[in-house]
Amino acid sequence: MPRYITVTSVLNKTKKRDPWFLDDYTINPYSGCAYNCLYCYIRGSKYGINMAEKLSVKTGVTDILRRQLAARARKQQQGFVVLSSVTDAYQAIEAKELLTRQVLELLLEYRFPVHIITKSPLVLRDLDLLRQINEAAILPPDLTAYQHKVFITFSFTTTDTLIARQFEPGAPDPAARLQALQACAAAGFMTGVSGMPLLPFITDMPVQLEEMYQAFHEHGARYVFPASLTLWGEQPEDSKTLVLATVKKYYPQYHDAYTRLFSQNNQVPPAYAAALKAAAATVAARYDLPSCIPFGK
Repeated sequence: MPRYITVTSVLNKTKKRDPWFLDDYTINPYSGCAYNCLYCYIRGSKYGINMAEKLSVKTGVTDILRRQLAARARKQQQGFVVLSSVTDAYQAIEAKELLTRQVLELLLEYRFPVHIITKSPLVLRDLDLLRQINEAAILPPDLTAYQHKVFITFSFTTTDTLIARQFEPGAPDPAARLQALQACAAAGFMTGVSGMPLLPFITDMPVQLEEMYQAFHEHGARYVFPASLTLWGEQPEDSKTLVLATVKKYYPQYHDAYTRLFSQNNQVPPAYAAALKAAAATVAARYDLPSCIPFGK
């Protein structure tokens, strides 16, 4: 059963806009996550322990958010709001709680553009509100070259159902995500993919990149953000421990390589990251899938 927690703030102003996600603000209507992705960067922190059991619904969200959005709107400080930066805003609990939909209603009222990042087809429920936001929102002055005011990005580590079950056991099936991606693209939204993280040797080799980029292209994606794996912590519940154990169980031929990759740092070595970037760029060029949200399209 989820917990219900009281919060004093909902709208978070970012220090610096990320060039991939264009986040001026972030909103997380929930904390904790039922998807249980083993690689989640939240694991390795106090928030990563028993993530599914700690799934929490924030109470009083609409009243607090209304005040925060109204204050920003009075100063003409509309900017892109990312849903969500820490946990998926469209987990199964959203079908009952409707917190994310209420947030979108307020973003529409105060004319804030939005970037949704999700693994869930449940986002299709809210296309009516997103259409209205796409028409009414006010873009930040330095982003007026964009024609779109709503971006919908689906997260993929793989398009393979078996691999997904191994590393993200609670998340919606990749096939369902592809169908949702296609539906959002068909509805006219600027829609793409966050390939974060790609798993070394398992989902980031040229043949796998080719398969994924082809699928994304065929389902209407306009961009793909590729990035490699980051692992944190040494405790049983931490991402490094969980991922290495899963690799050892299902892909023992890569276990030693993973141990070497992450022996000195929580990220893959710069040379590995550069090689992945180059390989992804080669495939991306064939499918016209840039690694940034395209302007003026």
